[in-house]
Amino acid sequence: QVHLVESGGGLVQAGGSLELSCSASGSIFSRDVMGWYRQGAEYERDLIAEIDGAGRPTYDDSVVGRFTISRDNAKNIVYLRMGDLKPEDTAVYRCNVRREYPNLKGVQSDWWGQGTQVTVSS
Repeated sequence: QVHLVESGGGLVQAGGSLELSCSASGSIFSRDVMGWYRQGAEYERDLIAEIDGAGRPTYDDSVVGRFTISRDNAKNIVYLRMGDLKPEDTAVYRCNVRREYPNLKGVQSDWWGQGTQVTVSS
């Protein structure tokens, strides 16, 4: 079982920056993919960025060049550094851990944090 707790959200003016953190407790495997999603009036639950165990990130096009995801495997923390924030970035940001099973094709487990609110004022 994995428990995720996000922090770092808040209110920021357009053009500003925030850094989100997600601390994972429980059994985290180095191969687990850790990511950030956002939910809000404009987003059902959209993937923003994720990073695999080798540290390779992928990003949604809307945040390329503005957001940076990183992880500390020793501490089981994933970060999301957000820059040049825009009002349309306003949402609840949720941390996710996804685990796939090499011997079970198509089977995966997902764990979610409760989320942290990010509000960007114009």
